[in-house]
Amino acid sequence: MSEIILEIRELKKAFGGAWAVREYKLNLPRNKIYGLIGPNGAGKTTIFNLITGLIKPDGGKIIFEGKDITNLKPHQIAKLGISRTFQTLRLFKNLTVEDNVKIARHMHVGYGLHHALLNLPKFLKEERELDELSKELLELFGLYEYKHRPVGSLPYGHQRKLEVVRALAMEPKLLLLDEPSAGMTHKEAEELSELIREIQKEHSLTMIIVEHRMPFVMNLAETIQVLYHGVLIAEGTPKEVRSHPEVIKAYFGEKSFA
Repeated sequence: MSEIILEIRELKKAFGGAWAVREYKLNLPRNKIYGLIGPNGAGKTTIFNLITGLIKPDGGKIIFEGKDITNLKPHQIAKLGISRTFQTLRLFKNLTVEDNVKIARHMHVGYGLHHALLNLPKFLKEERELDELSKELLELFGLYEYKHRPVGSLPYGHQRKLEVVRALAMEPKLLLLDEPSAGMTHKEAEELSELIREIQKEHSLTMIIVEHRMPFVMNLAETIQVLYHGVLIAEGTPKEVRSHPEVIKAYFGEKSFA
């Protein structure tokens, strides 16, 4: 098995004649956490959308576990083991917390409609496993007590956590987290950071995190890439990126940060 789980070569995407991503490259090792940072409009979410098939590139290749996924559809990419969260929550607000988790997982169930209608053993077995997985994830994120509550009635920080739970319910090999701590209090963000570190170690997950909250991503990521106007301008450890002259100028103005 290759050490590299995701390889991106010379990726390009333009909107209305303006480049959103230009010549982007990535060699992502397994079981690592990478950070992707940059100012608004740098192309970070565009890269996530390209990886997950929501939009198609104008050039370049995306290779996942040795397979070219550049032109696959989103559901095909998800079944291969890539899951994500979104900057804007994509939850079913009128459904319960538990139902939201189960819906996310259902794309991986192996039973058909007739199994469910007739309560056949295959259906019953997989539903029990789904119940157990939902309970495990909701307990881990402190959401199990809300499992019968409509999602729209939860505080925003809890909804953010549920977005991560839904992505994990798909049992991904690669998890893309887009602004996971957005809108959270400082305490909620710290708790989420510890949970992400815990699940990454426990499940040997590979992750890419897009995040504006610098301490959050700096404390989690082993390697960080910095984008500016769709161009990769720096890559390295948090310490290296923190003091990189181009990063300080392009992303932080003329001031460094702690």
